[in-house]
This record gives sequence, C-alpha cells and structure tokens, in this order.
Amino acid sequence: MGRYDRNILLKSVGESGQRKLNSSRILVCGAGGLGSTVIANLASLGVGHIGIVDNDKVELSNLNRQFIHKVTTLGMDKVESAKEWIKLYNPDIEVMPYKIRLDKNNTVELFANYDVIIDCFDNYYSKFVLSDAIIKTDKTLVHGGVEEFSGQVCTIDKNSACLACFIPELYNCSCDIVQRHGIISPVVSTVASIQAMEAFKVILNMDGVLRNTLLIYDGVRQDFRKIHLEKNKKCPSCAK
Repeated sequence: MGRYDRNILLKSVGESGQRKLNSSRILVCGAGGLGSTVIANLASLGVGHIGIVDNDKVELSNLNRQFIHKVTTLGMDKVESAKEWIKLYNPDIEVMPYKIRLDKNNTVELFANYDVIIDCFDNYYSKFVLSDAIIKTDKTLVHGGVEEFSGQVCTIDKNSACLACFIPELYNCSCDIVQRHGIISPVVSTVASIQAMEAFKVILNMDGVLRNTLLIYDGVRQDFRKIHLEKNKKCPSCAK
C-alpha cells in the first residue's frame, strides 16, 4: 500500500477506500484523447482492473493529445498500446483490452463485468449506445465530450437524466464517422481528469457526483458552469 500513501492520507479515502479502489473494475470506452488521461488517472489511483474498448490503431496525429501512446507504438492497436503503458507504469493492475466496436447487441453483456463505465468515445452514435445500455443496468456511466476549446461531463445511471434527455435531436444519428476538428491536449486532459474524479467518487460513494448535472468547461475563458438536468418525459431513449 506504500505506493498509495498520499491517497490513504486523505480522510475520505484511508486504507479501506484504497482497498475499494484496488478491487474496483472500471471500463474505459475509447483509448484516444479522453481515454489517455482517464487511463493514466485510474492507474495512479490504483484501480485494480481496467477494461479498455477501442478498435482503432495509433496514428501520428493522435500524439498531440493521446500521451499514453508513443512514436514506438504507431500502427499498434490502441488497446494494446494502452495496456503496454499501464503495465510499465503499474504492473499490479489487471488490464483487459477489447478491440471491438460496441453496439446494442454486446454492450449490456460487457457492462456486467464492471462497476463504472467511462465514456471517452468521440462520436455521438457510440455515446448513445453506452447511455442506452446504462438504462438497462445498475451501472454508472461517466459521460465526457470535447471539441476545440471546450468540453462537458455528467454522470448517468438508470434513475438520472440520460444523454438523450438533454440532446434528443442527436439521438437518431446513425453515423459513427468522426468529423475532424481542432483540439488541444490541455482541454482534453482537463475534461478527462474530471471524468476520472467522478469515477473515483462513485467507487467511494462520495457526495457531489454530477448526476442530473452537466458541467461545462470553457478553456479559453477558464470558466466552469453547471446546468441542472431533469429526466425528459418525452426522451426518445429512457422514456421508453
């Protein structure tokens, strides 16, 4: 436990909290920009089992924000590159790579093996797949998204507002092709660190989790604001 001494010194963590982290199972969906920082934070916290879902390979253009990948892993599957990084950083962590594309047929089954799911995907089709699956389970989803200089985070479970509750106009989007847009590492890292903090609070059953709350970050103005969310009675997802 010496590795986690600074975690344990926190009264809200202690040895019992650290053991909860060590025995927790978190699934990171996406090993790109958000996923890189989320994975690094989970590994530093001592999360004992990390699952990673991604079916892409490492490209040179990823390296401006996806720092767990390296020049030496160009062309490697991102899940394997991420696993390699974790094992070098903290070999005690059990890592399960899934080089698959999640869809409505396999997501709920995969969720059964994990306590918390973290949405690091970069398209809304895949994000809604995760949100829909959460409605059918007792799991918790930490949603995150970034674009240019801003990002957003909220935490979703079957009793809270879901993703489609507050952006129903995008729910029927069937395209999972990612449009190219500018993005810089500090914005991605900030949003991803908040996602990791949300997962930490969920595992330790702490107050202040962003359920029914959308946290929006503006990196240019260095501004955070919260928007209260409510379940949409006409939601195309959870209302059904």
